[in-house]
Amino acid sequence: MSESPIPEPRVLMVTGMSGAGKSTALEMLEDLGWETIDNAPVRLLEGLLSAAPPADTPLAIGIDSRTRGYDPAAILAQLDAVIASGRAGAGILFLDANSAAIERRYNETRRPHPLARGRPVADGIKAERELLEPLRARAEMVIDTSDYAANQLQQVIRSHFAGEARGQMTLTITSFGFARGMPPLADLVFDMRFLDNPHWDPELRAQTGLDAPVGAHIEADPPFAPAFSRIRDLLLELLPHYAAQGRAYLAIAFGCTGGRHRSVYTARRMAEALREAGYDPTVIHRNLPAAQGVPPEGSPPQAG
Repeated sequence: MSESPIPEPRVLMVTGMSGAGKSTALEMLEDLGWETIDNAPVRLLEGLLSAAPPADTPLAIGIDSRTRGYDPAAILAQLDAVIASGRAGAGILFLDANSAAIERRYNETRRPHPLARGRPVADGIKAERELLEPLRARAEMVIDTSDYAANQLQQVIRSHFAGEARGQMTLTITSFGFARGMPPLADLVFDMRFLDNPHWDPELRAQTGLDAPVGAHIEADPPFAPAFSRIRDLLLELLPHYAAQGRAYLAIAFGCTGGRHRSVYTARRMAEALREAGYDPTVIHRNLPAAQGVPPEGSPPQAG
C-alpha cells in the first residue's frame, strides 16, 4: 500500500483494476456513511462534482475502464477543478492487485474480464493496466489487494475512512422468552434462567423487568452482580473486534423463560452500561405487550 494524505476528502474517486476490490471498497464506504455512485458516465461527472457534498455526507464515485466515455485526462481535469475551487477536499483511491491474483479471481468466479473480449484473461488485464495507469499515477492512495480477503480489505477501508461520527456499528439488545423461541438473527445470546424467577412471587408476577420492584428482586439475587459484570466486560472486549471486522450490525439477546422479568431487566441494564462506554444500542423487549406488564388478553401467565 502506498499513500499520501487526502485532506478531509469530501469527494473520493475510487478506481482500480477489475477484480481488485473496487465494489467491496465502495460498499464499505457506503456502510461508513458515504454517498456512493458507481460507473456514472464521464459526461455526468461535471454535474456530480460541481457542488460540494454536504458536510456530513462525503461522496465516493466509482470509475474504471468500463465507465462510459472513459477518458483519464478529462477525469483528472474535473478532479483538479474541484481541488482548485476549494469547494471540497478530493482525491483518488486506486485498488490494485498483481496479474496472477486477478486472473485467479476471474477463473474462480468464471466471469469474463471486461476487456478480454474473447481473448485470454491475461490480455484483458494487460490492456486495462495501460488504460488506468494515468489514474494510478495520480492516486493519493494505492491499495494492493493481492493477498487480501474481502474482509481484510474492508478493515483497511474502515481504518482510513471511518470518521468519528460515521460508520459506527449498529447495536441491538433484545430481551426474549425461550418459551416463545429464539430470536432468529441474534449474534450473541445469554441465558438468564439461572437467576431467581420473579414470576413465582405473586406481588411481582404481573410486573416486568422495567418495574423497580422486579429490578430490586433480581439485583438481590447473589449470582446477578458477578454474572452481569462478566458479561459486560466480555461485550466491551468483543465489540471493538466485531467493529474491526467490518460488522455493520450486531444483535445481542438476553433470554429467560417468558421474556418478561429477568431478560428484560438485564437487557435494560446492559444497554445502560454500554451507553456509559460510548455505544448507542437500541433495546427491544420482544415479549412485552404494548401495555407493559399486562399479559395479552386471554393468554396464560408466562414464567419470567
